[in-house]
Amino acid sequence: MTGSGTLRLELALPPGYRPDDILRFHQRDPEQTAERVEGRVLVKGFVWHGAPAVLQVDFEDRSARVEVQLGSALGNGDAEALTGLCQSLLGLTQPVEAFETAHGEHPDVGRLIRARPGLRVAQAATPFEAAIWAVIGQQISVSAAIAVRRKLIRAAGLCHPAGVHAFPDADSLAAMDEASLRGAGVSRTKADTIRALSEGVIRGELPLGVGAELADVDDLRGRLRAIRGVGPWTVNYTLLRGFAWLDGAMEGDLGVRRSLQSLLGRQQQPGERETGHWLAQFSPWRAIVAAHLWAMDT
Repeated sequence: MTGSGTLRLELALPPGYRPDDILRFHQRDPEQTAERVEGRVLVKGFVWHGAPAVLQVDFEDRSARVEVQLGSALGNGDAEALTGLCQSLLGLTQPVEAFETAHGEHPDVGRLIRARPGLRVAQAATPFEAAIWAVIGQQISVSAAIAVRRKLIRAAGLCHPAGVHAFPDADSLAAMDEASLRGAGVSRTKADTIRALSEGVIRGELPLGVGAELADVDDLRGRLRAIRGVGPWTVNYTLLRGFAWLDGAMEGDLGVRRSLQSLLGRQQQPGERETGHWLAQFSPWRAIVAAHLWAMDT
């Protein structure tokens, strides 16, 4: 059912769906700048056609009731595109059942699956949001990255009347000068990378916007790697959180290696090469194995 600028949906949830995993991901910012979580309700701000928008998800036992409020009337194709965004955000497009069937009996990963059956990788609203978060998070702690992300969102100034800020889109970030980015706590190098990513999206060279599809993984990987400040970890995180690409190599992630050490009962943390070799046996599901390893810390 739709109004002039409102879309209401009811999305069926598969058996064993884990809403708490999605809610926990969006609770990272304790000040709830662009996301709010109250009980089993998620409210998230994002940009739609250049204007702040907000969606609210009410999780019930077997379904999710979604309401999306836009800054303008629904246009042609908006309902379909927004439905796809919501399905992606909730991880409903991820074939986790196939992964669990394939590896449920593995001596190590099987233990992870039994501990958290139905685990899905929480998604950003857009691949661009995932890419910017990945850049912000390079070589700093998660808490520090969250603080910088919060400042950047507020500096962009895109606030919906509901009181939730929207994560800025490429146009908004490209319009911010270096002083504004630096004032948000972004280093000069990361500011250059953020501007390059934003300009690449605007020029149509980087398909990272709302509704972007992953037509050619290798092509997009190459385009991203060509940008100064974008390395393998940033690319794989963008693919994972932005496109639900579940075969990304996450051996460069410190949290993955730390949890793998615990899972295998090692005295020393495995290096990138050893971690990559271990993860390779689970292709094309390497990234969801990484997500299970991350979840060991929660």
